[in-house]
Amino acid sequence: MFYMSEAYFCKLPRVWLACHVLQESLLSSASGYSNYRGILNWCVVMLVLSNARLFLENIIKYGILVDPIQVVSLFLKDPYSWPAACLIIVSNVFILAALYTERRLAVGTITQMTGLIFHIFNLTSMLIFPSATVLIVTSMTPVGGVLSLGIYTVLFLKLYSYQDTNRWCREIRQAKAKRLTRSYSSGHTHVSYPGNLTHRDMYYFVFAPTLCYQLNFPRSPRIRIRFLMRRLFEMWMVPTIQNSMKPFQVPNHLIWLIFFYWFFHSSMNFVAELLQFGDREFYKDWWNSETVTYFWANWNIPVHKWCLRHFYKPMLRKGVNKFLAQTAVFLMSAFFHEYLVSVPLKMFRLWAFMGMMAQVPLAWFVGRFLNGNYGNAAVWMSLIIGQPVAVLMYVHDYYVIHYGSTT
Repeated sequence: MFYMSEAYFCKLPRVWLACHVLQESLLSSASGYSNYRGILNWCVVMLVLSNARLFLENIIKYGILVDPIQVVSLFLKDPYSWPAACLIIVSNVFILAALYTERRLAVGTITQMTGLIFHIFNLTSMLIFPSATVLIVTSMTPVGGVLSLGIYTVLFLKLYSYQDTNRWCREIRQAKAKRLTRSYSSGHTHVSYPGNLTHRDMYYFVFAPTLCYQLNFPRSPRIRIRFLMRRLFEMWMVPTIQNSMKPFQVPNHLIWLIFFYWFFHSSMNFVAELLQFGDREFYKDWWNSETVTYFWANWNIPVHKWCLRHFYKPMLRKGVNKFLAQTAVFLMSAFFHEYLVSVPLKMFRLWAFMGMMAQVPLAWFVGRFLNGNYGNAAVWMSLIIGQPVAVLMYVHDYYVIHYGSTT
């Protein structure tokens, strides 16, 4: 037998004598490990391969089933009538009206009160005119109505922020201040009021992926072509995956998650990269929400910033308590949810409105009685159960109205 002396073992490094330390398994939560990039890549590879197999099987078995005419019919009832497109083009009238009103206010041609009246009329018309058009024009499809009303709603919020910010600039100028905010631009000229009241500045804001206006947006130094191509590929890939799920019974909230990634990550980053828009915080970690309030504050950052800047904080400054201010924010959100659903479908059921207002007592209950994982589970339950119920109610009522009794 091979023999080693005691002196030999004494000369060995300590690491050879003790190879075990107190540590957790890598997948245990106590380990603190969070790099799951390889697993995520595996999921993407499996998703691509499974959909590629499904695509090939469908082509071999059924051929090409996509009917371009049927796709177009979602947006157009009559190929010679384009009401949604015309309605979107007309929105330029409201955009230019806001710009020229601000120009007149900047040079003092009209009074502050007159300008306020013009803005109120312009913003109110932006909600009434498109909804009346959608309800009256018979050739307007539900999809076209949702698209046009969605664009008008975004423009409404943008132009409200535009007039609010320019009003603050006038107040600061009257107080002999030179700047509204410090410029964060990189390689771009700093703009001061009223030099921002140009067509270029207005339409940059209109297309920028934000609802809050400021004179100098943070800008990225260049357009990254590879980043742009990745986002473009995702924008094409995600709807393809969603369509491949149609033959299966897929949970509604899973489709919602796919839409979230497509819109808030792929699409908005694509637009931001094209415009060199530097602020890419379009969402936060809402999936870790332990309260309903945290979820609504983090899943849609552009809307949250707008509500905080132009609605919630102004109410607090006027002496309104926090609970009433939060309730008012949910009330406004409930109105726009119902506006974007009921008007295009041409039926008023208030399911979306009541669903949003139900978030107020739910937020109070979860915040008071649940915390940690229990609170997070409650938020996920509201997403998994609440949204499908609302969608089912609208689908049921729409089917009954247009196709007769369900019995």
